Amino acid sequence: MTSNKPTGIGKLFVAACLIEGLTWTGLLIGMFLKYTTETTDLGVWLFGRLHGFAFMFYVVVTVLAALRLRWPWWATLIAVLAAVPPLVTIPLEIWYKRRGMLTEAPAAR
Repeated sequence: MTSNKPTGIGKLFVAACLIEGLTWTGLLIGMFLKYTTETTDLGVWLFGRLHGFAFMFYVVVTVLAALRLRWPWWATLIAVLAAVPPLVTIPLEIWYKRRGMLTEAPAAR
């Protein structure tokens, strides 16, 4: 019986998904404050930079995870595209975890 708990690069992918989702949330709140309430643009200034870094980090980790965990091409494409709409990386990570795509296959003896 195998476990669906992420290991190694799978854990890094989970962290990248969470960071990307949290910075998206901060950026959305910052955009609300800037454009709707017109109170401050500090949220956009700060979270825009953080999200830019998180986005690049997520894409790099996704490609590394896809190579290391031997994802099919469609899973890699979906994972990369999930970073574009807000907050899609978090449900994607949950789905990949349930499918067992974040664990490495046991080494052959």
